[in-house]
Amino acid sequence: MEKRIADYHNIFFIGIAGAGMSAIAQYLAGTGHTVSGSDRFFKKGEYNDTRAKLEAEGILCFLQDGEGITTETDLAVASTAVEDTVSEVQKAMQLGIPILLRSEVLALIANSKRTIAVGGTSGKSTTSAMLFDILEFAGMHPSIISGAGLARIMKEEKIGNASVGTGDWLIIEADESDGSIVKYEPEIGLLLNVDKDHQEIGELMQLFTRFRDNTKEAFIVNRSNEQARQLTKDISLDFSTDELSGSGYIATDFNQLGLSMSFMIARSQMPTAKCPFILHTIGRHNMENALAATAVAGYLGIDLDTCSRALEQYAGIYRRHQVLGQKKGVWVIDDFAHNPVKCAASIAACQQVAPKVIAWFQPHGYGPTKFLRHDFVKEISAVLRPEDEIWMSEIFYAGGTAIKEISGADLINDIKALGKTAFFVEDRYKLLAALRPHLTGNCVLLLMGARDPGLEQFAKEIYENL
Repeated sequence: MEKRIADYHNIFFIGIAGAGMSAIAQYLAGTGHTVSGSDRFFKKGEYNDTRAKLEAEGILCFLQDGEGITTETDLAVASTAVEDTVSEVQKAMQLGIPILLRSEVLALIANSKRTIAVGGTSGKSTTSAMLFDILEFAGMHPSIISGAGLARIMKEEKIGNASVGTGDWLIIEADESDGSIVKYEPEIGLLLNVDKDHQEIGELMQLFTRFRDNTKEAFIVNRSNEQARQLTKDISLDFSTDELSGSGYIATDFNQLGLSMSFMIARSQMPTAKCPFILHTIGRHNMENALAATAVAGYLGIDLDTCSRALEQYAGIYRRHQVLGQKKGVWVIDDFAHNPVKCAASIAACQQVAPKVIAWFQPHGYGPTKFLRHDFVKEISAVLRPEDEIWMSEIFYAGGTAIKEISGADLINDIKALGKTAFFVEDRYKLLAALRPHLTGNCVLLLMGARDPGLEQFAKEIYENL
């Protein structure tokens, strides 16, 4: 008989501090399971904020030394970053405790609820958070397992990437980067976009096709995206920012003023009955994310006015155009952008805030950076205005057996060759001193990067020392 998530009672997470792992751990703790975990970032006698917040949720945390795995443990969960040599993996194997990947456990959870799976190469966390806010505002009491903390949950001194509601619906992110998206069989599948990231377009299309085919009830697609449009099942459910697309939901009249935006959404069946929306965030891509969330909500019977009122209260998510503040005429914005399309969209969004954008980016992973080198150069160069600048530091290395045959300097030299203003500062802690003379009285300093757990603190230090 196939195992269900209810069959496991005492669950241990190996690498519990990761965003995806901590979200599932909190969800399971909130649904009555006994949950514990370890992480290589937990050090003896050293405060760790994630650990403190997990323990506040009743999740016992250990150093990554094997101590936490016992004969009482009936399931170990490992992230893809955890190697077989880790003490907990070795001990679980010795004790005969089953070990599942994060995505496999998420699939078990998703099978226990009516699930909305949000897929696409960009915007999953933001759209999931927006949809959660709409369903919560509409009184549907949803649950969510997210890849990023929701600001309004984080205000409660929580990590913010999971919430257990009393309603029927669970919102999850379906990740294509590790191929796990094909493991889910949601009632509703949402496809935001398909752009080169981790894999070539052809490989991604195969994954998203299986995602579509695995969806049980409704598959909703962004017809503004060329690749995603090819996977449409029902145009009346789809959404678009192109009025000629014939989609079910259409967004128009985008206008960004400073750190807020406005736009209109209408149903294609009633194109003149446009509903005004206001979002207190930036970027045309966030209009698309809001439109996607609205399309799903519409399928669930929630009207446009309710969606609009819910999203006007949307407070954002962790490190997605997170405004740290303004000092000396400089807005400092921290963002999770890490692939070519996301970086370009992030820069474009900030261009509406000030006449000059100084963007800094820390690539992560030598393999991914080499794979996307020409795409980074193309997308970033295309979006930069004459007055804008792009800065990079060396590629973030998380360990392992990577071949270091590319540098952030290579990307900068490529961008310079296209006539753009670009600079390389190998050590990011020397960044502020180097770019300080470039800061003007009315500009944005945009800090971009992912996977590196030190980026949040780095951004705060940049702002504090500005």
